[in-house]
Amino acid sequence: MLEALIFDVDGTLADTERDGHRPAFNAAFAEAGLDWHWDATLYGELLAVTGGKERLRFYAEGHDREFLRQADAEARIKSLHAAKTRHYLALLEAGGIPLLPGVRRLIEAARDAGLRLAIATTTTPENVTTLLRASLAPDAVSWFEVIGAGDVVPAKKPAPDIYRWVLEELRLPAAACLALEDSGNGLKASLGAGLATLVTESEYSHGHDFAGAVAVLSDLGEPGWPSVVRSGNMHGKAMVDLELLSTWHHEFISKK
Repeated sequence: MLEALIFDVDGTLADTERDGHRPAFNAAFAEAGLDWHWDATLYGELLAVTGGKERLRFYAEGHDREFLRQADAEARIKSLHAAKTRHYLALLEAGGIPLLPGVRRLIEAARDAGLRLAIATTTTPENVTTLLRASLAPDAVSWFEVIGAGDVVPAKKPAPDIYRWVLEELRLPAAACLALEDSGNGLKASLGAGLATLVTESEYSHGHDFAGAVAVLSDLGEPGWPSVVRSGNMHGKAMVDLELLSTWHHEFISKK
């Protein structure tokens, strides 16, 4: 039986990338006196690299090798990432990043039904908790039994390590859980941990390889706002509910 839902954060709970993390990175660059600027197109390309510090290092390798030759390059990367997080959290606190369609509805239904909830993400713990408090409810952090975030495991998605860590903390097998993701790297991570996975596409994940997902949708849907099916079978429903998640979960487990 389906006992727990494990959520990714960026692009899954909210559209945080283009209008959240990206401008926060740019604010950190300006603050540090760097002439770096990530426009929406470039940032979409950089999202192939998971992890903020990893993304900074990757960009410098291709665009500013002199930066990496400095003796304190690693310390500056950490400082840039910390500044970016500060700017991002301020944006969240101001209520600038709403939850995606159906997220609140599904989480509240899961709580009412007694399903356990968890988070598996590469973003920092502060980003997760602030988003939950500002966009979901003041006490929403307590709704999630396990929050796997940031550097709790060294290998970021597409490695399955963060999902395996969350499963260990939940003390549940993969067969008892379902993951919700938005990207190809996230899907590889969840499938690598043996999890049935629903994908809701984000702006930056169109065209990703989503083979193996139980379904790929535009979003979770709301009354009057039906989900658009990219692939999979919604079994006559217009939006994702717990019955549909259980059906997909059963179908996934039956094939194993």
